[in-house]
Amino acid sequence: MKRFRSAIIRFGLESLAATGAHQLLQPLTGGLGFIFMLHRIRPAPLGTFQPNRHLEITPEFLRSVLHYLRQQNFDIVTMDELRTRLDWHASGRRFVAFTADDGYRDNRDHALPVLKEFDAPITVYVASDFAAGSGRLWWIALEHIIAERDTVTLPIDGLETSIETRTLEDKQKAFSQVHDYLRSLPTDRDINEVVGAMARRAGIDDAAISRALCMNWSELREFAADPLVTIGAHSISHCNLAHETEEQARLEMSDSRERIAAELQRPVRHLAYPYGDRAAAGQREFTAARMLGFDTAVTTRPGVLFPEHAAHLTALPRLSLNGNFQNIRALSVLTSGTATALWNGFRRIDAA
Repeated sequence: MKRFRSAIIRFGLESLAATGAHQLLQPLTGGLGFIFMLHRIRPAPLGTFQPNRHLEITPEFLRSVLHYLRQQNFDIVTMDELRTRLDWHASGRRFVAFTADDGYRDNRDHALPVLKEFDAPITVYVASDFAAGSGRLWWIALEHIIAERDTVTLPIDGLETSIETRTLEDKQKAFSQVHDYLRSLPTDRDINEVVGAMARRAGIDDAAISRALCMNWSELREFAADPLVTIGAHSISHCNLAHETEEQARLEMSDSRERIAAELQRPVRHLAYPYGDRAAAGQREFTAARMLGFDTAVTTRPGVLFPEHAAHLTALPRLSLNGNFQNIRALSVLTSGTATALWNGFRRIDAA
């Protein structure tokens, strides 16, 4: 299903680019600006089984994106400046803010040098358990498990279910099936329990993955000292907040902010909801973030920014720099706002 959806999106982007329709619609759909969402930035890995590829771009593509934005006279701003422009309903040149979720070490090693070439700021949202080395990047653990096994076994609806993962096609289908099943579980604690058991069978230490991939507190202190870097909160455990009680969801947001602020000795004003889609962040979470005093909070709902978003600063949409679509033709359609306008039925605000 995910591969089919990616093919449909690719076709839509290419069709709009080929016809030039996005350029005609941009005055209507482009808004004031937008927020780019990143996760990992690293050289393209080897191997054909890359189910999390959509969460990665190469440093070369990031450089192409920044070059394109400068050529098109976009202002590249911090999340603080973005909030100010929305509050003022600022007109003039369109703007873009770069954000990255989770706190991967490659944000420092591969993204920051490229951002410095263009004097482009970035906000990195950190899950405090990842920084502490105790978090679970279960979607990456699942990739490792399936990559190394010819069969995986897990309890699905109370029954031990074996899924063949021998061929590349088997592995891709299995990842999609298991990923969707895990996202349907009641809480992320249930997800981590299932993936942890699968990892032990495969001889993989899933607890070590966040330590291998994410910046620790010492590294984050050095990273945050760079004037281009802002650190935001991404909850404690990277859990689906909508699946938690209201009290626990508030604690995930507030305690992660306090922990990060204490470790880095700087205020934390911005939040990204883990997963960030409709199933993970809704009106309850948007209200909680506002009541907790976050200046902004970002979702993964697709969209660009309009003046009306000044009234919905804790429900901001983003545009994903998706690793499956690393080309400037797709980028020009994405930044025009046309693709997301079609996706959203031309609604400017999606904050319900």
